[in-house]
Amino acid sequence: MSASTHSSVLKHHFEDLGQQHACERLGIWMFLATEVLFFGGIFGAYTVYRLWYPHEFELASSHLNRTIATVNTVFLITSSLTMTLAIRAAKLGDRSSLIRNLLITAALGTAFMVMKGFEYSADLHERYVPGRMFQGEYEAALRAVFPTDGPALTKEQAEEYFKAHPDEHQKWAAELVLQNYGKSLNDPTYRDPGRVQLFLCFYYIMTGIHGLHIIIGIGCILWLVWEAWRGTIPPENYSTVEVVSLYWHLVDAIWLFLMPLLYLAGSGMHH
Repeated sequence: MSASTHSSVLKHHFEDLGQQHACERLGIWMFLATEVLFFGGIFGAYTVYRLWYPHEFELASSHLNRTIATVNTVFLITSSLTMTLAIRAAKLGDRSSLIRNLLITAALGTAFMVMKGFEYSADLHERYVPGRMFQGEYEAALRAVFPTDGPALTKEQAEEYFKAHPDEHQKWAAELVLQNYGKSLNDPTYRDPGRVQLFLCFYYIMTGIHGLHIIIGIGCILWLVWEAWRGTIPPENYSTVEVVSLYWHLVDAIWLFLMPLLYLAGSGMHH
């Protein structure tokens, strides 16, 4: 029998560590395949509606916070690097380096969620949320241009009004009203507020599910820190870190698709 057969980390139902590591990798890849199918369905639905309603999606995307999204992209890309360094440290048996890189990865993931929290908070403050908040803000801007107790403003007057009262109406609502000024519902350049809200539904669902995966990943990484601190991740069991890293890399890769799909769709628009 090989020396690896007597390893303390070898599970009783495996012949050797090679077989154990292969099964661990197979298991995580099967799980990741289901994740790809799950997100693939959401991406597919988004793509269909993006092709059907390109103008509304561009308008809605242009009001998202690309600065925060860019900072978060840097956080996740860097976290993939530190996670890879954690695998190397596990292979070398460098416990202090392993713990340090895992903690940095968890900190970067936490920073991502904190920034996302600030972004959600700003969206809520701007009432850029589908449903009553969105509709209420849009109708308020609409009533300012077309009051029920007086004559309607011309488009030029409406533009001057929104410039003179920037704190009374959100920029996205003012822009939507101005873009639709004088247009019928059948006009091909009319921007349907309902379709703008559809984009926001995709935005909150996709980023929300991704955020949940980030939180789960942080929990797994902190579990690895605990195991490394206890000394239960010897070099011959580095695959434990590798399995978690594959999940983390997938979460990072998904964000690299979400970033351009959601935030850059309206990057060419000027307000």
